[in-house]
Amino acid sequence: MAAGRVRSGGRPTLEEVAARAGVGRGTASRVINGSPRVSEHTREAVEAAVAELGYVPNRAARALAANRTDAIALVVPEPETRFFAEPYFSDIVRGVGAALADTEMQLLLTLVGSDRERKRLAQYLTAHRVDGVLLVSVHADDPLPDLLEQLGMPAVMSGRRSASETLAAVDSDNFEGARSAVDHLISRGRRTIATITGRLDVYGAQRRVDGYRKAVAAAGLGPVEQLIVPGDFTEEGGARAMRELLARRPDVDAVFAASDVMAAGARQVLREAGRRIPDDVALVGFDDSAVARHMDPALTSVRQPIEEMGRAMTRLLLQEIAGENEERPQIVLPTELIVRDSS
Repeated sequence: MAAGRVRSGGRPTLEEVAARAGVGRGTASRVINGSPRVSEHTREAVEAAVAELGYVPNRAARALAANRTDAIALVVPEPETRFFAEPYFSDIVRGVGAALADTEMQLLLTLVGSDRERKRLAQYLTAHRVDGVLLVSVHADDPLPDLLEQLGMPAVMSGRRSASETLAAVDSDNFEGARSAVDHLISRGRRTIATITGRLDVYGAQRRVDGYRKAVAAAGLGPVEQLIVPGDFTEEGGARAMRELLARRPDVDAVFAASDVMAAGARQVLREAGRRIPDDVALVGFDDSAVARHMDPALTSVRQPIEEMGRAMTRLLLQEIAGENEERPQIVLPTELIVRDSS
């Protein structure tokens, strides 16, 4: 077969591209895989040969040769009920999908709501079935981050486990978001301000309580121990906490809920108790999700850039997979208070 001619009925091969360009097979491979270790003249010759022959790289073979799977996992250690009820997760998925749109990476979504599912995922990751992992909603005692470090698996988290996080992470400014929410309530003349917390084994929920405490202390409104009621980021948890709060402190005139979904649960209980929002009790949430916009009255909420968090996490992970991040960045994105009728 003459150099540069394609075999009848067959796909062009890398060898044929190399022959057409007048270079060796290894040089042609380096150009196709984006290596900088070739001259501009050689790159142009190989790219011209690729175009002329209609060569399409075999992705599976390339991935195998590089010990790559061209897939990443988005791992959510929560049961299905919370994943589908909480808008936060769908916004993260949308951001991740947007960041992957122009890549060849496949996204695998994995919900880990039980010990059995956790063990199955550990086996999957140990077999290196993916190139990297995005972890969302990680609790302090979750063993998955430590497993990923032991495996040397590239990983990025949404939210940190602590102030001394060792994995790369993208978070929103939970402390300032909460402080701005409570400062807003204080500016509206509220003096008995309560908070319904998220799960306190989640670092972001802890930081929202810290922000609440800081704002209340700065205004000289303590003590607050009876005004801090634990929740779990669910609507039912918000309702349960609101009932407990009304029993403890019937004089409460404002509530900062650590999620919009919990605020929705609190609103229902306040209505059942005959409390008007915001006349009797002002209400503020966190996330600025669709829940906030569709509530009646519309909910004042702390907007965190959830989609941008998903995009930033994905960019960091792709850089780590490519070996571009020697350090593990900790990115904190700003929040913004969106004032509506509930406060």
